[in-house]
Amino acid sequence: MRVAAGVVLAGGRSTRMGTAKAGLEWHGSTLLYRAAAVTARSVDGPVVVVAAPGQELPELPAGVAVVEDPVEGLGPMQGLAAGLAALEDRADAAFVCSTDLPFLHPAYVRRVLRALTDDVDVVLPVARGFRQPLAAAYQTRIAGLVAKLLAEGNQRPGMIFKHCAVTQLDDDALRADAAVAKLDPELESVVNVNTPEDYRAARDREPPEVVVERFGALAKGGGHRPRTIRAATIGAAAEAVGLTLDRHVVAALNGDQVTKDGRLPLVAGDSLAFLSADAGG
Repeated sequence: MRVAAGVVLAGGRSTRMGTAKAGLEWHGSTLLYRAAAVTARSVDGPVVVVAAPGQELPELPAGVAVVEDPVEGLGPMQGLAAGLAALEDRADAAFVCSTDLPFLHPAYVRRVLRALTDDVDVVLPVARGFRQPLAAAYQTRIAGLVAKLLAEGNQRPGMIFKHCAVTQLDDDALRADAAVAKLDPELESVVNVNTPEDYRAARDREPPEVVVERFGALAKGGGHRPRTIRAATIGAAAEAVGLTLDRHVVAALNGDQVTKDGRLPLVAGDSLAFLSADAGG
């Protein structure tokens, strides 16, 4: 059974942004919280966040671990090496992304990971006109290769692709997946934010459409009927239907994950059921 994990790189210098992207506010949490939580929703293995040496990180979702780069200033290759090495004995593969992908969708992550077969080392999307090495899938077994390349002075991710088996996925190949075609047809999963203008434009966009239902004692006044709303987080969805996540109310996301964490991000296509915790929900 193949296990897929996740790596989120948080240690970029953010020169054009002027401040660390990881801590930028995103609908009541942060960009890093969202990236880590969406990645965790998309994989069945552990998720690690790779930080620069001494970097202070904002709060992370429960269960997400932190790995520190051993060397500062070597760019994403160093973060990739550290992340893959941390997972090498716990997972076969990893989806690797940067912290600044505010529209990352689990459908995209799963599509990329499915293309990572035993005889392929890297699945490299070529989406929206660019190679996307920081929204790609890697076999954890290449951790040693990445470390070797770094030791030889190769700090660009493109060097990896010259030394291993790579499958590229273009826009059509990504959208050939029914879930991607329906839920992320413009491949906005790979849209990143590099400048304050990018961030403001992304932050000002309408949240995704999700379906919400209330059950049991929470369904008074017709609340049991499905309702489509726009909400970026579970907490915002609860507020939109007049609820507050507390010890009395829990949310079931897509019929399985039960949580009281209002900061957990939502994506297009999600469905939420709010239940009374007091009634065994």
